[in-house]
Amino acid sequence: MGKSKTTKFKRPQFNAVGLPANAVKEADVEAEEHDDDSCPAAELLEKLQSPSADVREFACASISRVVQQSQTIPGFLQRDAVRRLGPMLLDSSLAVRETATGALRNLSACGGQEVCEDMVKHDVLTPLTALLRECCAGFESAAEPMKEQKNAVEDVANEAVNLLWNLCESSSQALSVFNKAGLLDVVIQCLERHPQNVELAISAAHCLHTVTEDNSELLCSLNSAVLGVLENVLLSSQPSMAHTLLRTLAAGTLWNMKASLPAAHQAQTLNAVVATLSRCLDLDAGTLVPELRQAEEIRHRNTPAASDAEEQAPVVVEEMDEEEEVEGPKHKKNGKAVRADNDFSDLLPRGKEELREATALLTAQQTSLEIIVNMCCSDDPSDDEWEEESSSDESDMGPDGLCDGVSNLIMRRVQSRALTCLHSILSTMDAESLGGPAALQGAAQHLSTLVFGAGEIPKDEEFLEAVISAMRSLLQMIASKNIPQCMTPQQLISLSEAATRCEVVSVRVNAVAILGITGSTLAKEKGTAETLQMIGNALLQVATRDADLVVNGEALDALFDVFADGDEAEAAAKNIHLLPALKALQPVFKAKIRKEGRGKYSPQQLCVLDNIKVNLRRFIGYLEKVAKK
Repeated sequence: MGKSKTTKFKRPQFNAVGLPANAVKEADVEAEEHDDDSCPAAELLEKLQSPSADVREFACASISRVVQQSQTIPGFLQRDAVRRLGPMLLDSSLAVRETATGALRNLSACGGQEVCEDMVKHDVLTPLTALLRECCAGFESAAEPMKEQKNAVEDVANEAVNLLWNLCESSSQALSVFNKAGLLDVVIQCLERHPQNVELAISAAHCLHTVTEDNSELLCSLNSAVLGVLENVLLSSQPSMAHTLLRTLAAGTLWNMKASLPAAHQAQTLNAVVATLSRCLDLDAGTLVPELRQAEEIRHRNTPAASDAEEQAPVVVEEMDEEEEVEGPKHKKNGKAVRADNDFSDLLPRGKEELREATALLTAQQTSLEIIVNMCCSDDPSDDEWEEESSSDESDMGPDGLCDGVSNLIMRRVQSRALTCLHSILSTMDAESLGGPAALQGAAQHLSTLVFGAGEIPKDEEFLEAVISAMRSLLQMIASKNIPQCMTPQQLISLSEAATRCEVVSVRVNAVAILGITGSTLAKEKGTAETLQMIGNALLQVATRDADLVVNGEALDALFDVFADGDEAEAAAKNIHLLPALKALQPVFKAKIRKEGRGKYSPQQLCVLDNIKVNLRRFIGYLEKVAKK
């Protein structure tokens, strides 16, 4: 039913085990409702007024963790949590500033768009802007601060930038404030810290990547200094995976800014963007992630048992009363007072470098692929339907180490993005630019291995959608160049059967289209009537039994292509009684369009379906003429 649509992406946020943030929110939440007596919001919000900085920090850190359980959020919002946390961003204690900002960050991420808009409505951006400016002033303080103090300021800035990122991504009003308040400058200052603090720079780069997308007001105000900072990041040479992610995000931001680049340097800058994405994708995650896991195991073996036990101890948040303040904090870690063995304000401890590197690598490759997909997309506003939500929260930081599930789940997501990227490239480039017939056949063989290599069709819907979409585009290009197909008849039927069981409409549509592409190619060859019968029967099943009109229409379209011409097609059509089957289907299809069409399908889909209805009448007339020969 026409060209399949390329997918435009925003980067979805992952936690360390490869699950979306909403999965983390719901992970250990009990099903029963909690009444007011069991809600911790009232007590924790009351502690924010304590004269003790330790108690205020404890309350903020506890709120940060509790709001990751989605059923607790209404209790906090009903008690005016945003208004009460806002002033804590400018608390006299740096530790309170950091944990308060972290609490708002998690609230914004786990609460979604409505909560973000409510936070903006309650003017959280005013103290947040002041906090960011104070942090940036602290970066450049004339008096050289103690290293511990300097790190604490940067930790606060990191939480603040992540909160700003969440708000701007979810609220157009926040984006407007970002533009008018000149917040671009402070985020750029955070990005410039990349030689000293790559974690802060990555947060700033994520924020920039978001706020520069389709933001003409901001792009009009860009200057050479901003572009210079981004280009410096792009040209940095640090080999770590964190810096690879940083350069990838800078490349995505420069792509967003492409219309504002100086004409004299535009080609050079965009070449550097493409080169950066290419170098990122050249990295072999299948080799690097196991190497990182091995390095982690060696580090653990070489760590004294006592330290190892302390690192792996579960986080325990003890209840803290104001009377306990005389005891003081148990110990200091990274300049912050804590009440447990682990730093409860950071769910991915700083010592887990291998996990951080693996996550950075996979995120960088996923982001690179999504940027390439967006390069291939039109600027059609309807692309917004295909964008995925992303969020920055502390709940994305999951287990304390690499495990089989960590890399496998995230690598599967990266693989799906790569397949979607391939689909987009195939939809916009010609065969010669992609390496010619040999390269296309090699890619088709590889895709067939991905789909059929395990003995059964993959059940993961995201992966199946991506691989079948890429396969459709590739086979369409191969057919147009008369290059031999690589799928066997049995593989075709397996694909069709798997597609009919899949709930995702686009999977069923693309599988039907693949049957049509392959069948129309085989119809030109001798001795293919039996295979064409198998394809014809499969398409008739979908055309008559699928519940979705779009899938029905795609199946009919494929039948028109397969049985349009040729001796083999005529013989196969006769053997499967195609003409009487379509005559019986015609009134049913017309009635279904009339009954379901207006309320369920878009005007564009209805237009295509009306064309198929007309083509069905004409095709029946063609088959009747063939039958009279």
